[in-house]
Amino acid sequence: MGDWLFLIIGIAVVGLLTVVGLLTSGRGRGAAPPAGSTDVITTAPPETGVEAPEAPTDLVEAPVAPTVERPEGTASRLVRLRERLARSQGTLGRGLLALLTRERLDEDTWESIEDTLLTADIGVAPTQQLVERLRTRLRVEGGTAPDVRSVLREELLALVDPEMDRRVQVSGADGKPGVVLVVGVNGSGKTTTVGKIARILVAEDRTALLGAADTFRAAAVDQLATWGERVGVDVVRGPEGSDPASVAFEAVRQGTEQGVDTVLVDTAGRLQNKAGLMDELGKVKRVIEKQAPVTEVLLVLDATTGQNGMIQARVFSEVVDVTGIVLTKLDGSAKGGIVVAVQRELGVPVKLVGLGEGPDDLAVFDSGAFVDALLG
Repeated sequence: MGDWLFLIIGIAVVGLLTVVGLLTSGRGRGAAPPAGSTDVITTAPPETGVEAPEAPTDLVEAPVAPTVERPEGTASRLVRLRERLARSQGTLGRGLLALLTRERLDEDTWESIEDTLLTADIGVAPTQQLVERLRTRLRVEGGTAPDVRSVLREELLALVDPEMDRRVQVSGADGKPGVVLVVGVNGSGKTTTVGKIARILVAEDRTALLGAADTFRAAAVDQLATWGERVGVDVVRGPEGSDPASVAFEAVRQGTEQGVDTVLVDTAGRLQNKAGLMDELGKVKRVIEKQAPVTEVLLVLDATTGQNGMIQARVFSEVVDVTGIVLTKLDGSAKGGIVVAVQRELGVPVKLVGLGEGPDDLAVFDSGAFVDALLG
């Protein structure tokens, strides 16, 4: 009996130890990892039939150099000058020819001729001079319609004055660059004109540097930088609101050091009734000339402003001694007489004309082409 008791007790102890062992083993498998450890999944995810996307990779693209344009040459510009002038300015000439070829040139007809010229913004004094010359010649010479057209062409050409020197002085002397100062009121197309002149210089294989001295308008500085980038011309710029004279000075200094042919300086659009700003424009010119002479001062005028443009011309000429006129938007107005009026007012020639919105729609003014365009 005693032996059976010991056997039963032994079996019970073994069973108890087995159960305790199993419980202890289960707790070990479910225990949390020790503090500070990191779970790393090393097994592949279950297959779902969909290919897992690749991990994104940051790619750094090399900067693309801007494409440098080759501007249009002078010869083709002149062809388009004649075409566009003929389309936009022919109204004046056709109106005059219709009046001058009437069977009888009475006082009413001559008054109509005078009104036509005044409407075209030629100005009072030039109009009176032209009418008097036409009356005298047609009274003495008479003639048919072709003869009348020839007489009118000769007199209009004399009025525009083909003897004026229309070369833009873009070259300096003694190893210094030519310095072209571009002035005019806001909205006349001044900054755009600077960019277009740069394109003409590049087309002629000249080197140039642009000075963004219109420091009060960040848009003007950015616009000029874009024009320069398109043809590979550097632009000197300063912080917004900085002294325009200092930017102009630095542009000429760098242009001299680099040995460029021409430095083009864009200035802020001065309003003619703000004396302080006009004085500042005079300061820009004086500061530039401490390093190199200003070879050209171009006044940009909107051809559509008419007599208001004449007021602007007078004020600017008093401040900076304008040497040439740039007429923009000439293709959009039949009032081509502003060419005559502004030349008479300032005694300086129209040297460049803008004939559209395209980057190469700026050309040297051609007296003969202009008069032919007036006559249609």
